[in-house]
Amino acid sequence: MDDTSDQDRFAEVFLPHLVDAFRLARWLAGSRIDAEDIVQEASLRAFKAIRGYSGGDSRAWVLTIVRNTSYSWLSKNRPSAVVLTEDLDQGARDRIDRPAGAEEETPETVLIAKLEAQEIRKAVTALPIPFREVLVLREIHGLDYRAIAEVSAIPIGTVMSRLARARRLLLAAVSGGGS
Repeated sequence: MDDTSDQDRFAEVFLPHLVDAFRLARWLAGSRIDAEDIVQEASLRAFKAIRGYSGGDSRAWVLTIVRNTSYSWLSKNRPSAVVLTEDLDQGARDRIDRPAGAEEETPETVLIAKLEAQEIRKAVTALPIPFREVLVLREIHGLDYRAIAEVSAIPIGTVMSRLARARRLLLAAVSGGGS
């Protein structure tokens, strides 16, 4: 065993994607502290499996490990029930629905934009994990359907249908039911 070459390969394959790993773990876990634990465990798993990495898309390989680690960590440390909440008030819905204008940037508009971003983040976090996962991989990590299918270990058609449903659920959450 050559630990030095394993360390070099780990640094070459895993470490460039550490930020993406943390972002995915945070979105799946919904907590910075939990995401740190998940990424630490995923890093250990990746290091142990680095000899089995056969090349290809290293980002997809890393995110697959993080995804699987997230689900196993969450199943051990969180209750299995998922509760959906639609906690946006009418004022927040109205702000999101208003047409985008050429508003001048003032402290008020900056604060409103920040609040809207928090509301959308909250709505994404409230999505069921399978839908949140594909939405985050596509919209935040910018993965294509094929890479999402590889990371999630699901058919590409399932990726497409989950992504469409995730977008519909998100739209309904931020617009007050989509009506």
